[in-house]
Amino acid sequence: MLRFLLLKTLILPRRSNFTSPLVAGTPSAPSPVFLPVSSVFLLPHPLSPHSVSVSVCEELGVMDVVSNEQSDAAANAEAEAQPGEQQMSKRAQKKLLKQQRYEAKKAQKKAAEKEHKKREADRKRKEWDEKLSGVDEEERAKLFDARRGLRMERMEKRNEEKADKIERLAKAKEHGQNIVIDLEFAHLMSPNEINSLTQQITYCYAMNGRCSSPSHLWLTGCSGDMETQLQKIPGYPNWIIEKESRSYIEALHDRKDDLVYLTADSETMLDSLDPKKLYIVGGLVDRNRWKGITMNKATEQGIQTAKLPIGEYLKMSSSQVLTVNQVIEILLKFLETGDWKTSFFHVIPQRKRHEADLDVAQGGKEEVRMEM
Repeated sequence: MLRFLLLKTLILPRRSNFTSPLVAGTPSAPSPVFLPVSSVFLLPHPLSPHSVSVSVCEELGVMDVVSNEQSDAAANAEAEAQPGEQQMSKRAQKKLLKQQRYEAKKAQKKAAEKEHKKREADRKRKEWDEKLSGVDEEERAKLFDARRGLRMERMEKRNEEKADKIERLAKAKEHGQNIVIDLEFAHLMSPNEINSLTQQITYCYAMNGRCSSPSHLWLTGCSGDMETQLQKIPGYPNWIIEKESRSYIEALHDRKDDLVYLTADSETMLDSLDPKKLYIVGGLVDRNRWKGITMNKATEQGIQTAKLPIGEYLKMSSSQVLTVNQVIEILLKFLETGDWKTSFFHVIPQRKRHEADLDVAQGGKEEVRMEM
């Protein structure tokens, strides 16, 4: 009732001054009456106080419905804005969707590989059964002996290769080139990027183990999510590699003068590898989000920096980003051949390069950003 009276007071003129619209042009005519459109169509003519009251009441009912809907919407918005129930931003939604797609694709790939292995095992088993079905007992015994001997030969060869690998890596620990992978950037990476870096480190260890003269690899700042992800790698606890939870500054504080951080932002060109130096590669998969971060870190710590002389031999035709395993492989290839050009052309994919004209001075100005 109070709302009705207030609305009536705001919309209608005083009853004593009310005049029909037929005489609205006379000097005593009040100001025009402003009513909602729906009310005007409901009013009979001539306008009377009773009809106005009925119309306003009807319109008030409509306004109550609208008001209730607005109140409900406001309540819902307020509920959604509660601290624990905030809606995700578009960026967060895209990130979550990307993660879900990655997980789905990973699961699909794993299932496909499992199915392929199963089909191959079934095919080989079928071939073996067919082979045995067409021979007598004596020939069958010979086939079993040959198969057993082949397996033993393969196992012996694998064991020899493993022993040789262990011996070479043990020697590298004493006399090999020291290469450090800095893992202190895990907090700047997404789970997908950490997983990508983990795979790159796996490639680095595998490549180093295949080298005739491997290097001595270090993992420093290996803790938190990075360490958790690395622990999932089969055989990781048995890797012949230095694993340090501390930073390289702490772990190698007595050799600080020998530390050299490899970064594309350095002004120093790396001519060769010094066996006494420890070359640091930044373990950062950043898609060029954190440009200059490794250079700034090395400068703040007061250690030397250098960059690979890629610009003297190549012009990058596409992305100027090298992964951690590509940088490590370039270093390993240079240790084997002593030739930078051979190392670059062996490692950098053809799609990302074309041969530079060594007579053109611009070739020396090319820089390649490394995910490190």
